[in-house]
Amino acid sequence: MRTSVFTISCMILVSYIHNVAAILNCTKSAFVPHLPANATILSATVVAKNGSYGGGSQDKDFPSSATGLPALCAVQLQVYEAHSSYMVGVFLPSNATYNGRFMTTGNTGFGGGINWPALGIFVQYGFASMSTGSGHNSGAGDATWAINNTEALTDWGYRAMHGSVVVAKEVIAAYYGSSVQYSYYSACSGGGRQGLKEVQLYPEDFNGVVAGSPPWWLTHLHTWVVQIGMSNLPESGANRIPASMFLPIQNEMYRQCDPQDGLTDGVISDPYSCNFSSATLACSSTKTTSCLQPSALDTFNTLYNDWRDPSGNFLFPPFALGADYSGLAGSTSAPSGFGTDFVADMVLNDANWNWTTFNTSIVDLADKLNPGGANADDFDLSSFQSHGGKLIHYHGLGDSLIPAGSSILFREKVAEAMASSSLDDFYRMFLIPGMGHCRDSTVAPWYIAGGGQTIPDSSHSVPGFSDAQHDVVLALMAWVEKGDAPDSLIATKFLDDKVITDVVNQRPICAYPSQAQYTGSGNVNESSSWACQVGSSIIIPQARLGH
Repeated sequence: MRTSVFTISCMILVSYIHNVAAILNCTKSAFVPHLPANATILSATVVAKNGSYGGGSQDKDFPSSATGLPALCAVQLQVYEAHSSYMVGVFLPSNATYNGRFMTTGNTGFGGGINWPALGIFVQYGFASMSTGSGHNSGAGDATWAINNTEALTDWGYRAMHGSVVVAKEVIAAYYGSSVQYSYYSACSGGGRQGLKEVQLYPEDFNGVVAGSPPWWLTHLHTWVVQIGMSNLPESGANRIPASMFLPIQNEMYRQCDPQDGLTDGVISDPYSCNFSSATLACSSTKTTSCLQPSALDTFNTLYNDWRDPSGNFLFPPFALGADYSGLAGSTSAPSGFGTDFVADMVLNDANWNWTTFNTSIVDLADKLNPGGANADDFDLSSFQSHGGKLIHYHGLGDSLIPAGSSILFREKVAEAMASSSLDDFYRMFLIPGMGHCRDSTVAPWYIAGGGQTIPDSSHSVPGFSDAQHDVVLALMAWVEKGDAPDSLIATKFLDDKVITDVVNQRPICAYPSQAQYTGSGNVNESSSWACQVGSSIIIPQARLGH
């Protein structure tokens, strides 16, 4: 009887936490007494069911509104640091839909602004959701705000995210009359880096984090972008890979590497173990068209091999075979601004910097400065682990913006730093064959409801498969709250990546270092025909880790 009474009491308490009525009204004046001294409320807006909300064109990074919303209270705040400030946006769902949990999302690239569209997705799950403005207002590709602006850089690097989390939790507790049960984070790309930085600096902020395709080593990623762009310039040089060769090169990589993973299906599942011969691309006495001259072939080999300094020291991993380099190395006039703007605006503080003077001494300078403290390179995650935190890290093997090898490098560095720990107890990484930067593939299943992944006519999660097997957010929740660690996630591809009633194929994405293998029978488009194989050869060779 005593046990029964205790159980019933717990049920009543949980029910109260889930269903407690909002204590505050959705008005500015109601929030003021509950804010910390360094925060000011800018607006509190009641949004009716099926309504929309956003920052509009003045929000340069996220000008689109969140649409089809459940009934909620939208709050905007300004938080002030000693020499800077940043905006915070919070969606507070109604009592009827609130799940008692907190979800934070991230930003993109160099951008700053409230990610209202992502908040609109997470509030559909029932989360009270938050996004930081990162301390400035710019698009993802605009870093001009950073010139001689160390405080704004620090906000962007890590300070604004943590400060926003602290304030948002206070706002949520005041609004609902109780603290959140669990705190989560999910974002991709620049947001993935922000998530890793939180795990490293503020391990108590979140119970669980999903970090997708994170540019954790900014000082080497962005300088690598300059280097590979320069490798394929000038346009008229003999070293230049002509645009007419982009597709033939892709086709040759797939011709050689696709069958080597055990199944010819239009997906390179294990690009790092592919025994690729670039000699087949070379011009010869019998092959004079759709081929590469010797200097251009050297350029190709440069793009798909480690970047090293003149002394042979490892600097950054290359594209994975199958990833399309043309976006970063295909320019006809200058390297991508993704690289040159970082160097000019964040490292050298010189908007007129001439990229033709670039050399690896700039990498050394970038490492010394570490603009904004943004590198997420503290590989000892034991504090996060000791607080019971769980980390899911994923990356597309076809990523043409941030090489998947950088994520493998991060995982290996964590393993080195935490040699006495079993990483799988709290940290699992998933490499998604064929997926580009955060999303998309022409053939491979890629959709797992990760950061930046959206499907038309879907409000959230994975339509038809809203469970912990298919949805990375629900997988994280199951791991944190039930102890169900994900050995795999099932990725989905819908027809044309938009027809949510028509599933083209599904496949398990296995926890690193395992990978999915076709069982040899059954429909290859069904996940049940695949199994995770332990001891995959996908680990990058030691030479690529800089040992």
